[in-house]
Amino acid sequence: RKGLGLTLQQLANMSGLSAPFISQAERDLTTPSLVSLLALAKALDVEIDHFMLIPDNGDIVHRADDRKIIAVDSPVTYYDLSSRLVNREMDVILMRFPPGHAFPVDQRNGEDMLYLVSGELRASAGQTETVLQAGDSMHFDSRLPHSARNDSDEDAVLLYVGTPSAFRQKK
Repeated sequence: RKGLGLTLQQLANMSGLSAPFISQAERDLTTPSLVSLLALAKALDVEIDHFMLIPDNGDIVHRADDRKIIAVDSPVTYYDLSSRLVNREMDVILMRFPPGHAFPVDQRNGEDMLYLVSGELRASAGQTETVLQAGDSMHFDSRLPHSARNDSDEDAVLLYVGTPSAFRQKK
């Protein structure tokens, strides 16, 4: 932000996030969610991996006992199940998130598919709000305002597939 000569308020206006939140994130007083990082990356015209360490070993097979964690300080654990294809078109991420966690409302170009592996999750997309249980799924246009939260007393495990890729490797 500073390197681009942007004020906190300018970046807030560009990203849809609040200036106090951005200030706290810059001072490591709060941890931005993946959704917030996507908004900042878009506003700053950088790839999201600018903010995090993502394994890049080219593997196309992912073993259950060797999942690649997306290193972001969050109560949610993100496992990158996608390969590091150049110009990949989608992300496949397994998420484990604790009781009480809520994702902020998001909107972006593309499509999202949610498949609940275990637990329970309250999810919304546009006018649709539902409680997903293990084995349930949603597929929607991600331009619709959408969000999800874990209102249960146990972890929820969610498989997310989305386009376009937020972690796309360029040629």
